[in-house]
Amino acid sequence: MPKLPGAPGVTGVRRARAARRIAAAAAYGGGGAGLLGGAAVGLLMVQARLARWRVGESGEVPPRADGLYGAAFGRTGPGAQLPPLRLAVLGDSTAAGQGVHRVRQTPGALLASGLAAVAERPVRLRNVAVPGARSDDLDRQVTELLLGGHTEDDADGTDGTGTAPDVCAVMIGANDVTHRMPPARSVRLLSDAVARLRAAGSEVVVGTCPDLGTVEPVDPPLRWLVRRASRQLAAAQTIAVVAQGGRTVSLGDLLGPEFRANPRELFGPDSFHPSAEGYATAAMAFLPALCTTLGLWPEDERPDAARREDILPVDRAAAAAAGEGGTEVAAVQGGRGPWALLKHRRGRRPPPVPETAAAHSPGA
Repeated sequence: MPKLPGAPGVTGVRRARAARRIAAAAAYGGGGAGLLGGAAVGLLMVQARLARWRVGESGEVPPRADGLYGAAFGRTGPGAQLPPLRLAVLGDSTAAGQGVHRVRQTPGALLASGLAAVAERPVRLRNVAVPGARSDDLDRQVTELLLGGHTEDDADGTDGTGTAPDVCAVMIGANDVTHRMPPARSVRLLSDAVARLRAAGSEVVVGTCPDLGTVEPVDPPLRWLVRRASRQLAAAQTIAVVAQGGRTVSLGDLLGPEFRANPRELFGPDSFHPSAEGYATAAMAFLPALCTTLGLWPEDERPDAARREDILPVDRAAAAAAGEGGTEVAAVQGGRGPWALLKHRRGRRPPPVPETAAAHSPGA
C-alpha cells in the first residue's frame, strides 16, 4: 500500500508515540525522564564538556532590535490609517540574535521588517528573549512582556503599555536538551506560556527545538543522542502548542540541508549560533507562519499533495515536522478532533523587504 503524502515511516511513528507520551505527561503534571538516558551519562558528560570547550562561551550581548519597523508605511498607503502591528519575540539566544553584531541581522529585526513589507504597515518589535534561557524562563518573559508592554516613544506617538502583542514568535528548547531538563516539564512550561499569551489575545508561533545533532563540535555518539532528544522534544512541543491554539514551525536542522552543506557560512564564529545568513534562512521559514496567523498570507489553507502536505493526527504531524526544518503545523478548524495541517512553505518567498523597512530601530 503506497505511503500517504506527509505520512511518517516507522521512525516517524515511534517519534509520534514518544512525543505523545511526553505531551501527555506534561498535561497531567508528570516530570518525565531526562531527554538523555542514564546509561551513557558518563561518556556523554565527557563529550559535552569537550563540545563546550570547542564551542567556547560567548559573553557578547546581542544587538537590541526593539523599535518601529516600516515607519514609511505609516505615512502613505493603506497602513497610514492603521496602528502598528505589535510583534514580540521570546525565547533563548537564537531568538535574541546571539552571534551577530548588527541590529538588522537579528531574527527579530528580520521578522519585523518582513512583516511590515507583507502587511504594508508599520510593525513595533519588542524582544524579551535571553541568551541561555530554558523553558522555565518563559513565565518571567511573558510577565515582562504583558506587564511592560511596548513602551518605546516612537514617531507614531503611541504607547503600547499593557497591550498584548498581536503576534508572538517563540524559539525555545535547545538549552532544555543540553541541560537535561525533563521533557514533560519543558513542554508543560512552554504550554503554560502559550496559554497565557493566547488568553491575553496574542497569536503565537513557536519555533520548536532545533536539531542539535547538526552542531559541528558535537561528535558521535553524543550527536546521535542529542538529535533524537531534540526531535522528540520538538514533536512534543508541537502537540502542546497546537492544543493551546498556537502554530509551530520546525527549526529542525536549523532549517534545511544548507547548514550541513555550508556550516562555516550558516553557523557563527562559535560554530553553535547561526550567522547572519543562518538567521536570514530561519526568518524566511518563520515569516510565512506569522503572516498566516495574522491573515496576511494570500494562500488557501488546504494541503497541497504535490508538496507532501496533508491533514494528519496531530502527533503524526508533529513527528513529521520534527524531521524536516521549515515545516509548519496548525490545528485543523471544523471539529475534526486532534488533527493538524502539515504545511511545507519553504521556497515561497514573501515580497522583498525594502531598505527603508527598518526605520527607527536603534543601530539600524
